[in-house]
Amino acid sequence: VNYERLSAVFRFSSRQLSTTCGVQAGQKWRLEHGLARSGTEYGPLTDLPDWSFADGRPAPPLKGHLRRKQERETLARRIVMLNSEVDQGIEMWREKQEGAKRMEEHKKSLLLKPKGQRLLKKKSQC
Repeated sequence: VNYERLSAVFRFSSRQLSTTCGVQAGQKWRLEHGLARSGTEYGPLTDLPDWSFADGRPAPPLKGHLRRKQERETLARRIVMLNSEVDQGIEMWREKQEGAKRMEEHKKSLLLKPKGQRLLKKKSQC
């Protein structure tokens, strides 16, 4: 195949070839209404089994269902771990702030106190 000739044909052709990815139909509407980006991310069509036995027993879970369940569990564990890390960070920050405040109060307590005439002046002003 002569690729140079093909590229020249496409360049001078009246038809244009789009190389951008297309937006999925309805994606904007679904996002604006608080739904998933696509209809296959979550919802009854993806979360519920496709069939059940005639006597009412549920069907065995499908591979995709098990995979999505595992992904959700992994995500939930990660969220809990990150949340606990944030809580620990906030607690450490509070302890650091309290330590700095105690250190500042300790430094103030070590300052020289007014004595004699200055002490009398300070009392009379208050």
